[in-house]
Amino acid sequence: MATQLLKGARVVDPANQRDGAFDVLIEDGRIAAVGVDLPVAAATRVVQLATGLVLCPGLIDMHVHLREPGQEHKETVASGTAAAVAGGFTAVACMPNTTPVNDNAGVTGYILARAAEANLARVYPIGAVSRGQKGEQLADIAELKNAGCVAITDDGHPVATAILMRRALEYTRMFDMPVIEHCEDQTLKGDGVAHEGFQASSLGLRGIPSEAESIMALRDISLAELTGGTVHVAHMSARQTLAAVRYGKSRGVAVTCEVTPHHFVLTDEWLAQPMPYDTNVKMNPPLREAADRDAMLEGLADGTIDVIATDHAPHHYDEKHVEFDRAPFGITGLETAVSLCLDRLVHRGVVGLTRLVQLLSVNPANILRVPGGSLTVGAPADITILAPDLPVTVAATTMRSLSKNTPFDGWSLRGGVAATIVGGRVVYMNDAVQGFTW
Repeated sequence: MATQLLKGARVVDPANQRDGAFDVLIEDGRIAAVGVDLPVAAATRVVQLATGLVLCPGLIDMHVHLREPGQEHKETVASGTAAAVAGGFTAVACMPNTTPVNDNAGVTGYILARAAEANLARVYPIGAVSRGQKGEQLADIAELKNAGCVAITDDGHPVATAILMRRALEYTRMFDMPVIEHCEDQTLKGDGVAHEGFQASSLGLRGIPSEAESIMALRDISLAELTGGTVHVAHMSARQTLAAVRYGKSRGVAVTCEVTPHHFVLTDEWLAQPMPYDTNVKMNPPLREAADRDAMLEGLADGTIDVIATDHAPHHYDEKHVEFDRAPFGITGLETAVSLCLDRLVHRGVVGLTRLVQLLSVNPANILRVPGGSLTVGAPADITILAPDLPVTVAATTMRSLSKNTPFDGWSLRGGVAATIVGGRVVYMNDAVQGFTW
C-alpha cells in the first residue's frame, strides 16, 4: 500500500485535542504522523485536499440493520456497507434481529465473512441478549463475544424482564461489553403506531406514550446501578428519557445514550404533512412532539447525549406502501445522517464540529471498545473527509442502499461527505466535490 500524505484540510481530532491545519501521513494502512508541514519522502504520494474540507477520524454508526442473513430483499451486508461509506461511515455495528437471529457464533461468523467479501466499511456484529430474541433464555454471551460481537441487545424489542436484564448486565460486565436497550414498555405500547398526542388522535392512529420509553429506561438504569454493568439507551426520543439518563449519570451509573437524526429534526407533525399517513415517517420509537425534539437538541448541546446513530432500518418498497397501521417501523439513515447533522446542528450553531466528531466517532468507538475515534499514530487510517458547505439534495433513487424508505427525499441540505477512507484505502469519493483527486 502506497504511502500517502494528506495536506490542506482542517483536521478535527478531539481525542488528541487537534483542530487546525495539519498534514496526515498514512503508511501501511495506519496513521504514521500528524503535524504541520511534514517532510515528503520520495515515494510518498501527496494528496492536496481542497480548501474548506474537514478531515476527521472515521465515523462509526453503532446502530444499523444490515438485514442479512434472511432479509436480503431489504438490504445485504454488501449494499449496507456501500451505503455506509457513501454516508461517511468507516464502520457500522449491526443489530441481531436477522433471520435467524444473531444469537450464536455461526451467525456472527457469517456476517463477518460477508463483510470481508464486501471489503468496504468495517462491520461489528451485535449479538442478541436472549435466544431467538424471545426474552426467555439468556444467549451464550461468552460465545458471542469470542465470535466477534461487541455488544448485546434484543433491539426491536426490549429485554423482556427485569431479571433477564439483570443477568445480562452481570454477564456483560465480565466481558466489558455494553447492553444496548430498546427502551419500551410493551404493555403501554400495545398496538400503537405513532406518538400519543394530538396528531395521532386527529388521524385516528393508535398512540404510544413517551412514558413507554422512559419507564423502561429508568428500570434499566436502576439495574445498571445495582449490577455495575453498562447500559446504552438506543434511539432515545422522549424528554422524560433524557431526564432519566441525566439522573443516572448524576449517580455515577454507567449509562450512555444515542439519538437519531430523525428524532432531532422531525416531529409528529409530519404525520399530517406534507402527505398524511406517509409510512416513511413511521418509526419506533415514533416521532415525538416539538418539546421532545427540542430536548434532544439540548441534550446534544450540553453533552448529556453521547452518540448520534442512524438506526438505519431498510424496508422493501412493497412493505412500506401499505396502510399506515400495517407498514413496518423504520427508515434508512446511513446516506442522510451527515448532511442532516451539518445542516441542522453545525450550521445552526447547536454544536461545533469538534462535538459532532465526538458524537459520530469518538464516543461510539469508546462505548463499543472498538478501534477508531482518533488519528493517533499507529491507529488504523480510518478517515472521513467532510465538505461542510457542499450543497446536497437528497435523492432516494440514487441511494446505494437497496431500500429507499426515507422521509428526506428531495430535501436540500448544506454539507456532505467528500471521501471515506478505510485502512488507508479510498472506498468512497464524492464526484460533486471539486478541487482534489486521489
